[in-house]
Amino acid sequence: MKAKWALTMLLVGGVFLNIAPIRGAQEQGGQPSSEDMMAMMEKAKKFTQPGDHHNVLQRFVGNWDTETKFFMSGQASPGEKGTAEAAWLMEGRWLKWEGKGIMMGRPVHTVMILGYDNFKMSYVVTFINSLDTAMLRAEGDMDQNSKTLITYGTLDEYLTGEHDKMVKYVWRFESEDKIVLEIHDLPIGEKDTKVVEIVSTRRK
Repeated sequence: MKAKWALTMLLVGGVFLNIAPIRGAQEQGGQPSSEDMMAMMEKAKKFTQPGDHHNVLQRFVGNWDTETKFFMSGQASPGEKGTAEAAWLMEGRWLKWEGKGIMMGRPVHTVMILGYDNFKMSYVVTFINSLDTAMLRAEGDMDQNSKTLITYGTLDEYLTGEHDKMVKYVWRFESEDKIVLEIHDLPIGEKDTKVVEIVSTRRK
């Protein structure tokens, strides 16, 4: 009978350890063999260790000056200035981007957590800010030229009562010192979907 693996997460001293005992062996009161454990650990490396995809996150690390514009029917609002700092939250795995500035005339504090999930084979991102109580999530990948990160997610539009509206986030790495984030409201249609643009310029 082919053995079945059960993945269990244990919290020991504040550290998560991945173990995968053989379910069949457990049911029979036995223990997984050392060969089984070694095979499991070797398989786990593919999903648990940082790789080339995580190196992309290094592009964000640093201190930045930002300018935010809003768009309606393709027309941009005046730019609003801000600053941002990006640093490793967990070295080589998770990046934290923290920004402060003005949005539509109001002070705003934003935090973004960005990483690459080996098992999902996707970049994953979470956003929160000081203007509401929502936590936004998105997933996506780099384009073939490795110059643009494109992710998709949903948000609730509380002013209009809309739930789970599809949104596209596009990071364009125009140079080592310039990143442009575009936010697209996809239900608008095929044209003029960009509603926010944030240009980040590395502070010298």
